Amino acid sequence: MKKPVLVIMAAGMGSRYGGLKQIDPVDPQGHIIMDFSLYDAMKAGFEKVIFVIKRENEKDFREAIGDRAAKYMQVDYAFQELSDLPQGREVPEGRVKPWGTGHAVLSCRNLLDGPFVVINADDYYGRSAFEQLYDYLTTHEDGEKYAYAMVGYVLENTLTENGHVARGICETDEKGHLAGITERTHIEKRGGDTAYTEDGGESWHVIKAGSTVSMNMWGFTGSFMKELEAGFGPFLEKGLKENPLKCEYFLPGAVDSLIAEGKAEVTVLKSFDRWYGVTYKEDKEKVMEAIRKMKEEGIYPQDFLSDSSCSL
Repeated sequence: MKKPVLVIMAAGMGSRYGGLKQIDPVDPQGHIIMDFSLYDAMKAGFEKVIFVIKRENEKDFREAIGDRAAKYMQVDYAFQELSDLPQGREVPEGRVKPWGTGHAVLSCRNLLDGPFVVINADDYYGRSAFEQLYDYLTTHEDGEKYAYAMVGYVLENTLTENGHVARGICETDEKGHLAGITERTHIEKRGGDTAYTEDGGESWHVIKAGSTVSMNMWGFTGSFMKELEAGFGPFLEKGLKENPLKCEYFLPGAVDSLIAEGKAEVTVLKSFDRWYGVTYKEDKEKVMEAIRKMKEEGIYPQDFLSDSSCSL
């Protein structure tokens, strides 16, 4: 069984935050959020990472993270490009928006031939998530159905005090398999509750406390790539008619379709770690404080990139 590869989606610029937030330091030593994900992944057993980036960001990205990551992990790059479309398709005039997270992962298709884990560049997931996914992918193979996995987080552990967030609310069956994901694009704390709105705040709907949410941390066998590629054409057929400038091929949607078709089972692995991310500029201070405390508790060395334990 091949060792799982880590795929980090880092092509987004973070429209609400501004700038290339993925390379913004979160401690005095200059580590960024991705450094902590890479460290946790390495400790869990991962030896290779593929960064999905925009080609125009390559130089800055290599200098900020790629070159130093290459000192302790195998590093490769995939470029998410608008022009990467099936034969016969063209980018609609005026389109500048990327094709979504599903397309980001699809850009790795020539670099992957086995199991892999997908994460966002600007989210802190916690070590247990990497350990659980690595263990799952090294002990499970496709059977009658594809054997995939997802790390689910407690909703309240994934919120920011500084605005709204988008989360996929998960439903699971009695066996702990994912039954479906409902995307809510505007979730925020309201008093003692967590609620979402779909009409700009005209009405609010409370989400059950303790609900499981997806933070786009997935574990796939190699079969997922061909399914992702097969689904991209039909997505474009529909999306380019309905919303040619903004339609997106989302990873959760592709997974949802495979579940609905009876092709895949997705085991939901639970993490009770707190999520940290810089969705808004004001989030950075809280992330830095959390990192400082984790270093004090010995979860991370002060400057772990120079730690001898980082050698593979």
